[in-house]
Amino acid sequence: MQFHHHGYVSGDPRVQPAAGVGLNRPEELPDEVDVLIVGSGPAGMIAAAQLAQFPNVVTRLVERRPGRLEVGQADGIQARSVETFQAFGFAGRITEEAYRITEMAFWKPDPDNPENIVRAARAPDDPSGISEFPHLIVNQARVLDYFAEAARNAPGRLVPDYGYEFVGLEVAETGDRPVAVTLRRTAGEDEGAERVVRAEYVIGCDGARSKVREAIGRELVGDQANHAWGVMDVLAETDFPDIRTKCAIQSHDGGSILHIPREGNHLFRMYVDLGEISEEDHGKVRETTQQEVEARANRILHPYTLTVKHVAWRSVYEVGHRLTDKFDDVPAEGAGARCPRVFITGDACHTHSAKAGQGMNVSMQDGWNIAWKLGHVLDGRAGAELLDTYSAERQVIAQDLIDFDRRWSKLMAAKPEELDDPSELEDFYVKTAEFPAGLMTRYQPSMIVAGTEHQNRATGFPIGKRFKSNRVTRVCDGNPVHLGHHHRADGRWRVYAFADRPAAGERSKAADFAGWIVGSPDSPVVARTPEGLDVDAWFDVKVIYQQAHTEVDLGAVPRAFLPKVGPFQLVDYEKVYAADTDDDIFEARGIDRDGAIVVVRPDHYVSHVLPLDATAELAAFFAGIFDSARRPVALGGS
Repeated sequence: MQFHHHGYVSGDPRVQPAAGVGLNRPEELPDEVDVLIVGSGPAGMIAAAQLAQFPNVVTRLVERRPGRLEVGQADGIQARSVETFQAFGFAGRITEEAYRITEMAFWKPDPDNPENIVRAARAPDDPSGISEFPHLIVNQARVLDYFAEAARNAPGRLVPDYGYEFVGLEVAETGDRPVAVTLRRTAGEDEGAERVVRAEYVIGCDGARSKVREAIGRELVGDQANHAWGVMDVLAETDFPDIRTKCAIQSHDGGSILHIPREGNHLFRMYVDLGEISEEDHGKVRETTQQEVEARANRILHPYTLTVKHVAWRSVYEVGHRLTDKFDDVPAEGAGARCPRVFITGDACHTHSAKAGQGMNVSMQDGWNIAWKLGHVLDGRAGAELLDTYSAERQVIAQDLIDFDRRWSKLMAAKPEELDDPSELEDFYVKTAEFPAGLMTRYQPSMIVAGTEHQNRATGFPIGKRFKSNRVTRVCDGNPVHLGHHHRADGRWRVYAFADRPAAGERSKAADFAGWIVGSPDSPVVARTPEGLDVDAWFDVKVIYQQAHTEVDLGAVPRAFLPKVGPFQLVDYEKVYAADTDDDIFEARGIDRDGAIVVVRPDHYVSHVLPLDATAELAAFFAGIFDSARRPVALGGS
């Protein structure tokens, strides 16, 4: 964490200096905003935290509840989400309070006595080391708290506006803020009163019964629910030996349980199989009592017993897999004719079972994806066509999730004798580990994802996939660090220059690149960074040398990699790295020894891989994003 470069900081360094709209943020919800976020779930809160990093953008978040969420339904935090938490500055703190999953136990009927269950296998949670981040269990409410803190401490000083319910919206064809949103007060002295807020863009994060989705004419379409589960967060007395281990439990005739220990060392969650439901059920299964769920759980766990002492939360739900055809308000016949104004995220546009542990995780990536793009458009960095990439990217990911969850749910609900192979469930869990970890996402070529012509220059950084970090050594102080962990959610693009190592007497391509990136009028740093801002305000350029850090002379490092920043123009030494002698990033990530450029977009995904001397291609790539940008928004209205 860097601080003191704007003067001495005696308080919490996580609180960034207020700027732009954060300097005089009105307490009351204004009549006009640039972005109105509807709903303070995972997608809404991460969008708020990201947009709060753009102090020129007027963003407000409305929530129908009178205050923060106290008990959340979601709890599984995948590795990609923890990586995302790192970008927002709280991965370490939330990991400390969470339950960490390291393995999963599989229980099945005892072959000699089928009415009893026995442990049949254990599987490591991350057998191949696909991420340095852990798989966690922590209540959704705490995740929202951390994102709320990040938004509140960001330059824009964003805090939710509680007690406002979304009623409807209308989108005008013209105007600076063409979306008229009707809201109704749900709390306070003026409860029931309605008002209209005009916005340039709206993000609907209001769940599976989304009124924003309804307002733009989108529908969730997909499988009818045909299997029911009772879920409970409880404190209980039990002799089941794996009560503090994640388990998949399959009984001979009593159904299945997905068991998940919770944070705090006492609470746990059970998804209890309630069986198939008929088409004539019409939701009657949701009336299943807690006593019935506990009885079913005991039948499945036999010969072990479970006595519930306290129920923190419970629900009964039916598994359904549904998806909207598009995640914005542009109709099929209008594609290309206008840019979207209203976006939907998370459960508002895709629903699935909770047992794959993906709902909150995928929703957060939806929210981050649209938020940085709106920030770029409204801050004058990119043209509005950038917003077309949101639905194009995230709708495909949601379909992949539904396909995965359909298979996982079917395996969980199957009786052991119905499986082709007795170990099919645990084999599927191990073989597909990268998908539920959130690391299989790969975006297709677009204006922000280049082609793969130069992929051989860095095979371990696949274009379109998230930037997989690796250890390096910071040259200035010899500290071993993870390169990707310094990629914060500040809206900046990362340009990593992996240096060549020329023979004696030969000119360094990395040095030539450094001269171009700060000296050429074609360079995105020179051409796009607004006058008066730090040279690294929009582009964070770093260099990674092949040799050991003791062999790198900081005095000889080009100034492009040692920029002067802040009001005192102090040198930033944390942009110069060397390959770790015990874990060479060049070898680990398949980087050409002749050097390479790796471009990473603000949400961690690799956008381009190029040779060090392909400066014209790099300039053209950024020109395709930045050239159609409008002027930055004014600060009026809030």
